[in-house]
Amino acid sequence: MNRKFSQTTFIFLGIVITSVMLALFFILHVGAEKFDKNNTVQLHFVDNISSAHSIIIEQFNKINRGSIEVIPINLPFTKFSTNERKELLARSLRSKSNLIDIFSVDVIWVPRFAKWGERLDFFFTAQELDLLLAKALQSCFHNKQLVAIPLYTDVGVMYYRDDLISNHPENETIKENLKKGITWSEFLEIKDQMQISNNNYYLFPAKNYEGLVCSFLEQVRNSSLPAGDKASYNFNTNDAVKALEHLVNLVNKFDATPLEVIGFDEQQCYLYALERDVLFFRGWPGFPLQHEELIERFNKTGLFKIAPIPYFEGSELASTIGGWNLMISKHSPYKREAVKFIKFVLKKENQEILFLNGGYIPVNIQIYQDSLNLEKYSNLLYYKKLFDKGIHRPYIEEYTKISDVLSYYIRQAIKNEISPSEALAKATDLINNKKFIIR
Repeated sequence: MNRKFSQTTFIFLGIVITSVMLALFFILHVGAEKFDKNNTVQLHFVDNISSAHSIIIEQFNKINRGSIEVIPINLPFTKFSTNERKELLARSLRSKSNLIDIFSVDVIWVPRFAKWGERLDFFFTAQELDLLLAKALQSCFHNKQLVAIPLYTDVGVMYYRDDLISNHPENETIKENLKKGITWSEFLEIKDQMQISNNNYYLFPAKNYEGLVCSFLEQVRNSSLPAGDKASYNFNTNDAVKALEHLVNLVNKFDATPLEVIGFDEQQCYLYALERDVLFFRGWPGFPLQHEELIERFNKTGLFKIAPIPYFEGSELASTIGGWNLMISKHSPYKREAVKFIKFVLKKENQEILFLNGGYIPVNIQIYQDSLNLEKYSNLLYYKKLFDKGIHRPYIEEYTKISDVLSYYIRQAIKNEISPSEALAKATDLINNKKFIIR
């Protein structure tokens, strides 16, 4: 059996099985009836339901007892990758089922899911939208129509072990420079200075998925090359090749990154970093709170600090903007009730809950205007500065298909199975000829 065909088949079967399990969940635990015995409207909300989500849902249900109840449907990041969540949601919404009322989407999925989402322009006033971070709200429009609302935003960061850096005689200078941001050359100099001879110096997720594309596009943007926002793309440029060569060299030349990363998503990077005492790794701001139990299990509480992701000399800091948006299904019979819940989530006090309990960066600008908040949450302003320098991925309907192609060939290059230039040439050809890779 062809190995590539076999791997693709297994991935496809995994998605099918997971879809069936989700369908069974709806049938057995949700059912077709949308009212409980007291005629309370039941809103079914699909997301990664964190402890912060649960607190907000419980408060909403308490306030609206007897009229509206939010029923959470949990698709945790620990069990479902972003790609798997995307396919599960798409399959469910494609069936025109009314069993989903509110669902969360990665910011780059909005154009793809717009056909299943309710238009929201008529439910939100200009004043309400003005209370949201403008850069986060950008991802909520499709064809100039508001089809989503930001739940929280995100930005790529680099974590480092404060205790390990403290072993360096010039640790204070290094920490100060890290906080401001350093070039890749300076980053690799630290490795030499600390005489780290193994490849557990820096981790980035290099599995065949969107997280790898984020790392690539950060470097492409740092090389002053637009990520692409038009019908024709050319990823095979000198700057793009330089960016991919750098990721390849981290693994194959600089002895900075282990080859195992080709099988890692963010969650696996975090686990490996904790197990092996890795000095630096790429991640998202929610890591310390969202993985608190795991960090405690390894007795590493309080040891991680954040810094911007390094950049090429002559370029500027730039991290990928992430985050999740809320959409309302076109087939939901309770759109006004769903809007009421979304507006509740956007309240200043509930955005604070998302941040304090889940590490999710708020989208309500009132939080950033509150001087007491900024004193209490010193790292919030730092995240905001990184976010302001962040870069959006292109908001186009076919982006996720483009990402599938890019991640496949980028990973092939990191595995040293193909050169960076050849990888990007093949990816460009497939993308422009609409020959997308099917997972």
